[in-house]
Amino acid sequence: MTHDTRSALLHAALDAAARGWHVFPLRPGTKRPALHGTAACPRTGPCVRGHRKWEQRATIDPDRIRAAWSRIPFNVGIATGPSGLLVVDLDVSKDNSSADAPGGAATFAALCERAGHPVPGTYRTRTASGGEHLYFTVPHGVRLSNTAGTIGELVDTRAWGGYVVAVGSRTPTGAYEALSGSVAASLPSWLQCILEPAPRASQAPSVAVAGQSRRYADVALASETRNVATAQLGEREGTLFRAARALGRFVAWGDLPRHVVEQALQEAGEAAGLTAPECRSTLRSALNWSITHNQSSRRDAA
Repeated sequence: MTHDTRSALLHAALDAAARGWHVFPLRPGTKRPALHGTAACPRTGPCVRGHRKWEQRATIDPDRIRAAWSRIPFNVGIATGPSGLLVVDLDVSKDNSSADAPGGAATFAALCERAGHPVPGTYRTRTASGGEHLYFTVPHGVRLSNTAGTIGELVDTRAWGGYVVAVGSRTPTGAYEALSGSVAASLPSWLQCILEPAPRASQAPSVAVAGQSRRYADVALASETRNVATAQLGEREGTLFRAARALGRFVAWGDLPRHVVEQALQEAGEAAGLTAPECRSTLRSALNWSITHNQSSRRDAA
């Protein structure tokens, strides 16, 4: 690597930090963190009080950044959670059998259309693999986690617990480049509604009284159905998605039949103005996720 390469990557790290985005070094030419792991932690310096992972050690301090990047051409990682970011990761299709296989960008555009909004304009980058990253700022006090395929095929998100590779970095498959926009826009409320975790009970409803759990589920079904049916334009898709995730736990626990939940939410979604195919697609993905998640949670707790 040349001096110019080191300088360019240092500049990329400083530029990200100047935006308030917390950065940390990635191994040269890769997407993997360059910081030591738990087993190799010397328990000195930043880790003197215990091992600190990459998310905890990411920084906006220009002196620390210059010290790290002045000797080695590290790629640049951005810790999305500490940076107050939610990054939508639109991957490219891996289906080599069809040139028409939809990628993450097409899936996300369709999601925006169903929600009644255009694809948001914001700071957008191209990844080394040819995908795209859309950067959004998260409202103060809102804490979102990573998702993988939750809102659509080949559409992931990075927030707390996640990171993205910054513009200026390079891997053997290509470079990370800015495409459009210079400022990360605020996270659209309709997208936040989809991404926020569904409300969860502190524990599964008590089974001491057989009918009590079912009555609780019936009340939840009526409430969520009403919320979907009265949702306003721009909030309908997200409201339906969250309702399905909230009610999916009762299906997993055996308190509500899946077909009852699907029929009630399907009718409510259509009453709110969504099309039948839109409702079915949203319900299928949200219920599948919720049922699987809550079944595994119950097994872990057992």
